[in-house]
Amino acid sequence: MSALDPVTFAILTGRLEQIADEMDATLYRSAFNPIIAEARDACHGLYHATTGATLVQGSKGLPIFVGAMAFAVKAVIDKVGANGIDEGDTFIFNDPYAGGTHLNDFRLVRPLMRGGRVYAWLASVGHWLDIGGNVPGGYNPRATESFQEGVLIPPVKLLRAGVLQQDVVDILAANSRLPRSNWGDLNGQLNALDLGERRFHALIDEYGDDVVAAALQAASARAEALMRANIAKLPDGTYSFEDYLDNDGIVDERLTIALDMIIAGDRMVLDFSRTSPPCLGPVNISHATAVACCYVALKHVFSEVPANAGCLAPIEFVISGTTFLGVSAPRPVAGYTETILRMIGVVFGAIAQADPARATAAPFGTINALSVAGHRASGDRFVMFCFFGGGLGASPESDGLNHANNPISTATIPPAEILEASYPVMFTQWALRPDSAGPGRHRGGVGAVYEVEVLAPGGADVSLLGERGRYAPFGVDGGGPAALNRFIYDTPEGPASPPMASKITGVRLRQGERLRLESPGGGGHGNPRTRPPAQVARDVLRGFVSPASAARDYAVAVSTDGTIDAAATAALRAGATA
Repeated sequence: MSALDPVTFAILTGRLEQIADEMDATLYRSAFNPIIAEARDACHGLYHATTGATLVQGSKGLPIFVGAMAFAVKAVIDKVGANGIDEGDTFIFNDPYAGGTHLNDFRLVRPLMRGGRVYAWLASVGHWLDIGGNVPGGYNPRATESFQEGVLIPPVKLLRAGVLQQDVVDILAANSRLPRSNWGDLNGQLNALDLGERRFHALIDEYGDDVVAAALQAASARAEALMRANIAKLPDGTYSFEDYLDNDGIVDERLTIALDMIIAGDRMVLDFSRTSPPCLGPVNISHATAVACCYVALKHVFSEVPANAGCLAPIEFVISGTTFLGVSAPRPVAGYTETILRMIGVVFGAIAQADPARATAAPFGTINALSVAGHRASGDRFVMFCFFGGGLGASPESDGLNHANNPISTATIPPAEILEASYPVMFTQWALRPDSAGPGRHRGGVGAVYEVEVLAPGGADVSLLGERGRYAPFGVDGGGPAALNRFIYDTPEGPASPPMASKITGVRLRQGERLRLESPGGGGHGNPRTRPPAQVARDVLRGFVSPASAARDYAVAVSTDGTIDAAATAALRAGATA
């Protein structure tokens, strides 16, 4: 393999990442559904010819797909086997147990051929709006089998030597409430692969097969070296942490995610053996998904490590099929997002024990997967699927971010204007949620309030798959927990909330009726009584904290206009230390 000087390596690394970014942008600009076009729930990359390991990923794609896509590409490699593959062949599938995440995420995998052999693999993944199942949008909180979540497609050839297999397209269309939307997204993914194939060939033609291969190998080695160096800075030992899910949507009992993190020199073991067993409801996840979310957590902590498979080399994962983090078919997995959020939190918690300087309080920890579905005045069917924001956890250095995205991804929250233009709904409130942040010397980020009115003449069916309805985002180092998640909807008898706290289906809203979602904030960091009164007063003035909470949690007497009563504050703080 050709020697590679540092300048050429830097140029090639930037060029490779730019190609993946272009693939992302191509899909975002051409996708039909807002979850890809606006929320950017998609990813593209380049993968190893024989192992499927991640070589390059776009910076705008979802990090959660990095680890999972490597398993997905390996599933295609195994499927091809000794049968060989032709230039222009493209596989499609959404199998969550073979490198997928949940059924809505469709993967397209294509070989990049050089000299009649596979040089690498190109892959695209995007979240399609509807793929059948009992609940429009796929997030069925009452599912006990994957068959109730949608249609499962194993790796099959969508294109044979560049020729579209219409039979496969027909099967996909027949199993969706929104075939036109899925057709648009599919073509966007194919266009992204076409562009990536052209760009990669042009780059390899310019620099040569061996030089580009050397750059890819060097990037992986660099990521491994940086990850080893970061792990080596942590004290050797075993660090344990656990957190909980409200329930699985079927049995109203909490589920535990428990981690024992072992640091030994420049190696790390993430052992989840003490986690609850597989559950009946849809919050199970596959082994590939569990590995991928651990990668995301570590990438947050060690942000300078490049996004490729090399960073996982020093890490051993103990994720057993006897837990709900490593299930196989047909266990339901639609609510995987809630589980991986909690997994990321426990990784944060364990690392914070090893290095308190990295201690970050819990983020809001739920995507609140909401589906509102019905028929427009024209009679056409609609499915509004959306996820929502909340507050991030405070750190040793700063308050948490208000109304942010979850740490599982770079996905954004679709704007209200886009949702209202796309579906017969109206957002009557979209605002920050007062008193939702965990108190602390550094306050958690503030959650949000979303209120939606149904405009469809025939009403709409509503379902929600969320979390944090019973176990609040935790604070650290004396910081307080954030507010719980809340979901309220109109009924003829008055407002109601889910018996399972955060999961419900079978709700029918009439035209003019509303639902209200109040997302959690982030946990606080440090003793809230040590927060400077001026900062508390600013929070009250901005509406983040009420005067009552300022007095109770921070021992600061302040009016709604931000005026501090110095004497009353002194009395409160004296009482707090008595």
